[in-house]
Amino acid sequence: MEAVLAAVDMTVGLVAVAAVHPISAVQLGMGSWSNLASVAMELNGWRGSGMQMSSRCTHSLHGQTHMQLSLRGQMQDDMSIKWRKRKKHFFIISHAGKPIYSRYGDENKLAGFSATLQAIISYVENSGDSVRLVQAGNHQIAFIMKGPIYLVCISCTEEPFQALKMQLELLYGQMLLILTKSIEKYFGKNAKFDMRPLLGGTDVVFSSLIHSFSWNPATFLHAYTCVPLSCATRQAASGILQDVVDSRVIFAILMCRHKVISIAGAEKATLHPDDILLLSNFIVSSESFRTSEAFSPICIPRYNSTAFLHAYVHYLKDNTVLVLLTTDHNGFYHLKDCRIRIETVLNKSNVLNEVKTSMLNAGLHVEDLPSDPIVQSSYGHQQHDKDHKLAVAARETKKDIVGVGGPGGLWHFMYKSIYLDQYVASEFSPPLTSHRAQKSLLRAYQNLYSSMHIEALGPHKMQYRRDRNYILLCWITQDFELYAAFDPLAEKKLDISRVGRRPKH
Repeated sequence: MEAVLAAVDMTVGLVAVAAVHPISAVQLGMGSWSNLASVAMELNGWRGSGMQMSSRCTHSLHGQTHMQLSLRGQMQDDMSIKWRKRKKHFFIISHAGKPIYSRYGDENKLAGFSATLQAIISYVENSGDSVRLVQAGNHQIAFIMKGPIYLVCISCTEEPFQALKMQLELLYGQMLLILTKSIEKYFGKNAKFDMRPLLGGTDVVFSSLIHSFSWNPATFLHAYTCVPLSCATRQAASGILQDVVDSRVIFAILMCRHKVISIAGAEKATLHPDDILLLSNFIVSSESFRTSEAFSPICIPRYNSTAFLHAYVHYLKDNTVLVLLTTDHNGFYHLKDCRIRIETVLNKSNVLNEVKTSMLNAGLHVEDLPSDPIVQSSYGHQQHDKDHKLAVAARETKKDIVGVGGPGGLWHFMYKSIYLDQYVASEFSPPLTSHRAQKSLLRAYQNLYSSMHIEALGPHKMQYRRDRNYILLCWITQDFELYAAFDPLAEKKLDISRVGRRPKH
């Protein structure tokens, strides 16, 4: 793994910003609620076997966010066979049992199902406890309660409860970004308050976030990734952003799709990685931001969940977007002037063109990583050269070739800097070229992350797993977290010895 760590340090320019701290792991308990599961299944005719996902979506694996609204199946209800065959549902309901959001189906037609979920929650609360998880055959039903708002996930994807809980937390954060936590006061005045009119038109935002759970490592790493750029290019971008940050501009963010180019913040103002994820998802999934410059109230949950900031959003070129955040609700023209200054400098410095080039061509490929002497002596020079040529050819022709990759059978890796709250991941290379294979690996990483961050069982420093698909290795220190996938036929001793050695600087 020396080659991986060296490549991370040398090839990718991570953006150093004001310190933001990752959320701490939470110790979770799981109860056996089989009696409640039986009630839910009996009332709703739920079946726990033979479910296949048949959703259609034009969102690419790497974050393009043109969602087909037909994905949600607007005419479906809980009696629909198609609706029941979905492998993963998300619901937001009020404490009165009124539906607020459903990933699939029409909320109006799911009122009875929402009432059943609320009844399960109330049943447990009346006994002086709170429900977290219901096991129902192949299904897990995960709950989180946020005051008068309940969030529920019903899944048969074999994801761990910790992962489902994190996803519900992000879904709640996305709702706060649109409405702020102050929405709770309306429920205090009217327990049957209907939130849906306030969320009108934002279904695509929630759908985009939920879809990202299957392709974006940021949703479970609590870190963000950056556009690979030269030091001079990033300094040019960072310099002009820092110049416009003052008492009226709290944050200046330059992004391309879901990747960060640079962030500048006012003194003592920091952005949590989850806020960056939610903000980028909100902007990228909303087509209205692409048509013209926008000035919109927005909440940054981890910064202040009870108040709005005001966001100036403008697409500069292609998918590169500038976001300026202020507390001044009359600050549109000031922020517009700031944008003109920033855009002028970025054009003169050729930053925007370099960003475009980087998004098209840059990225780490495991087959391009240098080999170390241990791998060459154990694996063989000729075999390594053969596999390297096969991998490069497969990448260029986009064909699947089984059993090739980087040095020592390395197929993929992710590296997270704990200090910077940033991560870098290699591109998917053969044999991980299909959508199913990539989704499967990210879900395996997610399971690995969850098992490594359970405080009751840890802390863990290293974990090794082998199955018929790949070997997974995770190594956690006070400075970084490293996740790697290897050919299932790779040697355990060799893999661990490579992970255990740090590069010399």
